[in-house]
Amino acid sequence: VNLRALTSWVGIARLLAVVLSCLTFSLVASTGHFGGPYGTWCMFTWCFCFAVTLLVLLLELLELYPLLPLSWDDFTSAFSMLATLMVFTSSVIFPATFISSPCSSSRCARQAVATTASCLCFLAYAVEVSLTRAKPGDISSFLSTVPGLLKVFEAYVACLIFSLLDEYSGKSGLMWCVAVYSICFIFTLLIIIFTIGRCLAYIPCSLEKVLVGYNFLALLMYLTATVLWPLYGFQGRSRPDPCGTDCWWNKRLGVTFLTIFNLIAYLVDLVYSTRMVF
Repeated sequence: VNLRALTSWVGIARLLAVVLSCLTFSLVASTGHFGGPYGTWCMFTWCFCFAVTLLVLLLELLELYPLLPLSWDDFTSAFSMLATLMVFTSSVIFPATFISSPCSSSRCARQAVATTASCLCFLAYAVEVSLTRAKPGDISSFLSTVPGLLKVFEAYVACLIFSLLDEYSGKSGLMWCVAVYSICFIFTLLIIIFTIGRCLAYIPCSLEKVLVGYNFLALLMYLTATVLWPLYGFQGRSRPDPCGTDCWWNKRLGVTFLTIFNLIAYLVDLVYSTRMVF
């Protein structure tokens, strides 16, 4: 038994994440008010992060993780980054969707406490990411470096973009943007999977330079999408009034901002990857 898995700073952050995620989904479940796609997503996020973090703690406590056919450091780094992004998104979506003003009922109070616990859970995962991030000169695991963490961020933002896509057929500009999102997402996801599965060593070429080339091409592709998506998405169409949660205008505006976020992420990724190689 490795008690350091629970007593180290990383272990304490994981324990807090387990307790807070469990508290969050328990409070939300007690209200019985989490229906619809947004509520389902939030509940899935808290339950998923709770289950995987608990599994990670048990495997490290019993020292069973070396038996798994994967890179454990890469897996835990990628998961902590993913959990940080997922819990942050849920901490924003849940109160915006389910908490109404004024908040006077007992159900609303439980929802407010659940939101607070979710925000604290996000901080716990963010602390874990900062503690496990590779220091300058340390290349023990790729996904714990800044370019590796950015790969998880880029893939997650692409998933958010896919969730907001509505009607895009019939316009070549929008179809190109969707192709950009899909191609970059697939290649980024393959890099993450191959890294965790220890398959990158079998690639018969310089992996670092391949990643630099891929980041450069992805940056150019996202640059075109940043220009074409708002140009074709809002061309000749004004914002409807009223414009609710499922309004097409709000969704396309969200895709625009997420595209800019990923463009910045690929730019930073290219800079860091270039510095690591050259």
